[in-house]
Amino acid sequence: MTHGIFRTPPPVNEPVRAYAPGSAERASLKAELEAQATREVEIPLVIGGKEIRTGDLEPVTMPHDHRHVLARAHRAKPEHVQQAIEAASAAKREWERMPWEERAAIFLRVGELLAGPWRDRINASTMLGQSKTVHQAEIDSAVETIDFMRFNVHFMERLYSEQPQSAPGVWNRLEHRPLDGYVFAVSPFNFTSIAANLPSAPAMLGNTVVWKPASTALLSNYWLMKLFEAAGLPAGVINFVPGQGSAIGAAGIADRRLAGVHFTGSTGVFNGIWSTIGQNIAKYGQYPRLVGETGGKDFIFVHASAQVDVAAVALVRGAFEYQGQKCSAASRAYVPRSMWPKLQQRMGEMLAAIKTGDVRDFTNFMGAVIDQRSYTKLKAAIDAARVSKGAKIAFGGKCDDSKGWFIEPTVIEALEPRYDTMCTELFGPVLTIHVYDETKYAETLELCNSTSDYALTGAILADDRAAVRQAVDTLRFAAGNFYINDKPTGAIVGQQPFGGSRASGTNDKAGSILNLLRWVTPRTIKETFVPPTDWRYPFLAQP
Repeated sequence: MTHGIFRTPPPVNEPVRAYAPGSAERASLKAELEAQATREVEIPLVIGGKEIRTGDLEPVTMPHDHRHVLARAHRAKPEHVQQAIEAASAAKREWERMPWEERAAIFLRVGELLAGPWRDRINASTMLGQSKTVHQAEIDSAVETIDFMRFNVHFMERLYSEQPQSAPGVWNRLEHRPLDGYVFAVSPFNFTSIAANLPSAPAMLGNTVVWKPASTALLSNYWLMKLFEAAGLPAGVINFVPGQGSAIGAAGIADRRLAGVHFTGSTGVFNGIWSTIGQNIAKYGQYPRLVGETGGKDFIFVHASAQVDVAAVALVRGAFEYQGQKCSAASRAYVPRSMWPKLQQRMGEMLAAIKTGDVRDFTNFMGAVIDQRSYTKLKAAIDAARVSKGAKIAFGGKCDDSKGWFIEPTVIEALEPRYDTMCTELFGPVLTIHVYDETKYAETLELCNSTSDYALTGAILADDRAAVRQAVDTLRFAAGNFYINDKPTGAIVGQQPFGGSRASGTNDKAGSILNLLRWVTPRTIKETFVPPTDWRYPFLAQP
């Protein structure tokens, strides 16, 4: 055992690689893409450090080439979830007793392995399996994951350093214990970094985890699991249990030892989890912590004082990077009528230059949407707008599923301010714009505030500072991450803690110490050095 007051390395955000033509990093990643595209991986469950093959296989395909099989994944059944709960429970005592600096070292090593020899593997699997361009994969599966490891370890040190005052003769201590049970982590397809963070943030604080990855992100998530193992994570601390969402989810929250849920996904699914836990609350050994980041109907509000080019870039990047499949993607916008003709022209020029296709072609700005279900939903919304009296297609609208699930970047002009696509989350490359009378700025801000049940991200574009101030005030509860003169995407760990409220989640701010607070249950310890030996207080003495 070592003795010392340890300090973790000061966290620094990982630089984003450019992958410019002729660079060594581009050549290396291209080679890894080719290697992964030409072999088929078998993905097992990983429970208690052991690989389990159920024989119930599902194909893992490229969204941009849906006949190309990258892997075949074994699907877990409810009994495997129970095995994972038992494995997590068995591993918990030794894991929570491990000195915090040893746990920190494991996750710091995850970050450094990913910054070096594992970078191409995780990036390539994200690109192929989730149809991310090289830039979108780099900022997510490499950079943000590395940042989560470095900064969360730093936040853990800060959290453990939070201690109470002590009076003379007394030593007060605050022990930041892990939760009393296991954590059930449910991760989404759209960010590999979220898949890394959801199980690892509770784990580094001494919790053990049952992790249900998204079926549409299994290749990258499997390699994340192997990365955790390569960094020295003990068996059973994180248990990898892919499978059908309803079956895995029901089993994952059924056990009385459930201590918490770390979730990113749809509002409907999270509501179902919350409802089930609420109905069964008396059976649990403790009140489970529920941490969820769910849907969004994120907005960009353009004031008449904004610059046209700034607005065009914010709208195009904010709405169409990663095919609009970011929780934070701009999906509705409010544009002043006097600016709309010039803005429409400028956006049209940009969209005409955007290429969509196989992400292995680095000249493509967009890939395919994640699966057939998403494609069908998006196509139906576009087709409805095409024939609606309340909206019209301003740009795009073409859909092609012959090879991949391709949706052209599409802009709908909502003639009615509460047209369906101004309110409904679509999660794809569809942006709906409502053109407003700039003399009704205040009223339109109120409209923006009340149109959606969600409150994840939003942005105001304006050079008029009074207009900015008014938007900040009116839209105070409309977004948990609010941007001034920027697109509403691209939150950076340690810089913009991420999360929203209303129907967008519990707003526990991933990428900050606030999230880690949810995975500990403090114990106050008071030690009196010279305890009293007489029961009488001075006031009881006779005068």
